[in-house]
Amino acid sequence: ATPARSATVRADAGARPFASHRAPATERRSASRARDAVAERIPRPTHRIATVAMSAALAPRAIAVGARATRKPTKKNFRHALRAVVDSETPQGDQTKPMQVQRPTRDAVTLRPAGVSDAVVDSSKALEALAALGGNPYESERKSSIVTVGLSIHNCPVEIREKMAVPAEAWNDAVAELCAYPHIEEAGILSTCNRMEIYVVALSYERGLKEVEEWMVKHSGVDVESLREHLFVLKDRESTGHLLKVSGGLDSVVMGEGQILAQVKSVFAMGESEKAFGRHLTGLFKAAITAGKRVRSETSIASGAVSVSSAAAELVQMKLPSQSFEGVRVLIVGAGTMSKLLVKHLASKRCTEMTIVNRTKPRAEALAEEFPEVNMRIELMDQFLTLAGEHDVIFTASSAVDPIICKDDLAKMSVCGDAVGGKRRLVDIAVPRNVDANCCEDPNTLVYNVDDLKELAEINKAKREAAGLEAEALLLEEQRNFEAWRDSLETVPTIKRLRQKAENIRSAELDKAMTKLGDGLTNKQKKAVEELSRGIINKILHGPMAALRSDGSDPTAVALTLVNMHALERMFDLRNVEED
Repeated sequence: ATPARSATVRADAGARPFASHRAPATERRSASRARDAVAERIPRPTHRIATVAMSAALAPRAIAVGARATRKPTKKNFRHALRAVVDSETPQGDQTKPMQVQRPTRDAVTLRPAGVSDAVVDSSKALEALAALGGNPYESERKSSIVTVGLSIHNCPVEIREKMAVPAEAWNDAVAELCAYPHIEEAGILSTCNRMEIYVVALSYERGLKEVEEWMVKHSGVDVESLREHLFVLKDRESTGHLLKVSGGLDSVVMGEGQILAQVKSVFAMGESEKAFGRHLTGLFKAAITAGKRVRSETSIASGAVSVSSAAAELVQMKLPSQSFEGVRVLIVGAGTMSKLLVKHLASKRCTEMTIVNRTKPRAEALAEEFPEVNMRIELMDQFLTLAGEHDVIFTASSAVDPIICKDDLAKMSVCGDAVGGKRRLVDIAVPRNVDANCCEDPNTLVYNVDDLKELAEINKAKREAAGLEAEALLLEEQRNFEAWRDSLETVPTIKRLRQKAENIRSAELDKAMTKLGDGLTNKQKKAVEELSRGIINKILHGPMAALRSDGSDPTAVALTLVNMHALERMFDLRNVEED
């Protein structure tokens, strides 16, 4: 279009919008080229959708030029309106030059499956393209937020964590109380010795967060200011990513430890029978369990001891001729924290027979109660040297300040059997040492101390950290799968509203037709007409409904589904449809 002609269109539009005369052929071709150029500017998420929406968006803009025009645009008038809009967007001083359309070079073309566009590969591009046509594509349905509010060993003292703890028997009541708040739809609690984390699906992020804080204050008795000093708050992607890291063992004190995965499974099991643990959290915890299993099976993050106690158990197992504790007589000196961890790691290596020697029996008996699967013999410290001669492997972890065994004591003991290759193992994990340094001189004894174990633990720790990088890639993959599944849930309200609008139209038009037909129809004829109307609606809706359905397994398919959803919401004006 020429500058002169553009000015004429604008001038005429003020007094008599959309002049009815037919434009010359040259101008029609120019307008056609301009329209194609505008279409080329729009990324290609769904070109047909964009073209229809462009037409709907451009016509009102042209009408606005006409200063409160009242007449509807016709096909002829639309060409003038389009030319006026295109002219108005042409830079000043360059209006006579044809619009240059940037074509992608061969090198810029990205290979993808047939029928999948750039915008579908990146759903954000598709939504931006639709948003460029006017309106907010997210207005129709705002997703609830997944929010995590928590305390962990990394940032909160045990004095506060223990007040916030939720035992298994109180778990159902706690999540029900959380869901009783008006802005919390779903709730789940992960409470362990190292962390207390609350996961909620909130209708409003800010209000939901405030309600979780209110519940935490009520439950623990700790004032909100003291809580906020130690709280961490995560939302949506950060929240889901955090739970997957926790389940994978990447957020544990000992990277890759397996107990946390069992605790996540426990939350999922408790939530299955609880209404407050709804669809979104069920899907999230299921994804976390899958991620945790993959991290441990597809990486080496869980292999290798990283604590002194676990390193002691692993080192002895490695040094045994059969690399197994089967038939090996094990003695542990002490019943404190180190001994407790030692029993735990030995039990995980199928060592289920052991003797505990301690200064007092009550503490040793309490230790035995914590591990009912282990057959423990409890003895007092004054029997230690006699018992040491009867055992093949001796772990010492007492608080004694002087050595409790020396070379002379070993010389009086009988030689061990073939299960340990005829050599007794002394593993000293106490500081100060319980085993005298001269024990190394006994020909039938092998001695290991804390320094030997720390070296092994550091090597294993470095290996786990390297495996942690591999694990993060797996977690990201599982997070994308979960988010694709959750995005696919967005289409459910749209499907309901589309069916509702179609049913409203069908019912209203059927009533009009029945009124016009009068009372002359038989019941059979009325039923046939109604079934006809339902059949027409169902066949018309079949295509749009198929375009809105996705199982969430393929992120690319979900992106295309979301593009279809927002397009259908705009086309059928579904934002204001009320569901019955």
